[in-house]
Amino acid sequence: MSTATPRPSVLFVCVHNAGRSQMAAAFLTHLAGDRVEVRSAGSAPADTVNPSVVDAMKEVGIDISAETPKVLTVEAVQASDVVITMGCGDTCPVFPGKRYLDWQLDDPAGQGVDAVRPIRDEIEQRIRGLLADLDG
Repeated sequence: MSTATPRPSVLFVCVHNAGRSQMAAAFLTHLAGDRVEVRSAGSAPADTVNPSVVDAMKEVGIDISAETPKVLTVEAVQASDVVITMGCGDTCPVFPGKRYLDWQLDDPAGQGVDAVRPIRDEIEQRIRGLLADLDG
């Protein structure tokens, strides 16, 4: 009788859910496949994902053009094992028993692709580290 361990669940949160959290969710989905449940949300979601972010992710072979910013819900936080915030400050709800990480990253809002690339690359490195930790 096999006892399958439940998949870890990770929620990425930034204010607009249009840049950093979208890139992080896309990298984790891309690198982990179905080993990790991935969510992203924003405390004040934008109408669309930042076009420079879409272009920067396309450069590394990940298409997020169909993604849409989602509003942060208490349910999403409660359903997640790890909550990674990216500049949402006090607007992120905190629940006991959750693992919280706060990633200090530049905001790609209003930036061109040249400014988004280093943020994208930093997020990819952090995701690879997170994945190694989750797989550990």
